Amino acid sequence: MKQIDVADLDCIYLSYDEPQQEEFWVKIKNMVPWAKRVSNIRGSDAAHKAAAMASDTERFVLVDGDNIPDPAFFNQTLDFPTPEYEQAVFRWRARNHVNGLMYGNGGLSSWTREFVLNMKTHENTDGRTETQVEFCFDPLYWAMNDCYSNTYPNGSAFHAWRAGFREGVKMCLQRGRKPTLEEFKTQVLRNLDNLTIWHNIGTDVEHGEWCIAGARQGTYMTMLTNWDYTLVQDFAALEQLWDTVKDSEARLLSNQLGPELGTQLDLPMSMLEAEQSAFFKYHYRSNWRNQGVMVREIDVIRKQEGW
Repeated sequence: MKQIDVADLDCIYLSYDEPQQEEFWVKIKNMVPWAKRVSNIRGSDAAHKAAAMASDTERFVLVDGDNIPDPAFFNQTLDFPTPEYEQAVFRWRARNHVNGLMYGNGGLSSWTREFVLNMKTHENTDGRTETQVEFCFDPLYWAMNDCYSNTYPNGSAFHAWRAGFREGVKMCLQRGRKPTLEEFKTQVLRNLDNLTIWHNIGTDVEHGEWCIAGARQGTYMTMLTNWDYTLVQDFAALEQLWDTVKDSEARLLSNQLGPELGTQLDLPMSMLEAEQSAFFKYHYRSNWRNQGVMVREIDVIRKQEGW
């Protein structure tokens, strides 16, 4: 069985406009002295291709601009029991500083240069619904079970709003497609727990209320208006949208959107205050234990549900 030490892979820090990127870059260089940096590439597809071109190893590790890795990750060994593993992209969980969620959003990932240079997603989409706003629907894009980093999407009010808005949109979709209201209520089940947490948790941290407001606005505009949800991948369009709300109060915006999200989508709207939010995050998955760097999320789900 083929094995690769993570420490033998190039590590690319991919930053864009994150307010804390210089601070994080210093921390990552101290942690991973061989790390390289790619910055200020507009477009998710283009940025990932630039990262691939910066790597001297065929497989590389990618660190997002608002992410701080766990040093333990770089002591791991990746196992490749079949050729499929050698081709796959791995996305590990990150713990979200705002709301405590632990899933792939913002987490460490490992790509191959071949995969990245051949993909056509986001602004470079091949036209398929699955590729317009996400990478994750490719059968070789694998969600991994373990958590090896923390993500800090609240570097400013704008960044918190944008992070919430993007997840508020994407968690409504079915493989990149906007569902009907009935489909949303009956079929978009896997994401609803996470979506509800984005809508209600995070008032205990700086700009957390903007994260909540963004998530509610993204869901509202996707499901209850005719807004073109594929613009969620267009950062220029999101900047223009931010300009329409930035002078508002985040709590007021959330409260304006909450009733319709509750009545039309059956979503619970109960924003927790700071102490309650901190309490939730302290206890949410407090007993989490990693199971192994190469354990896939789907395999854990199958085991838990007795597939």
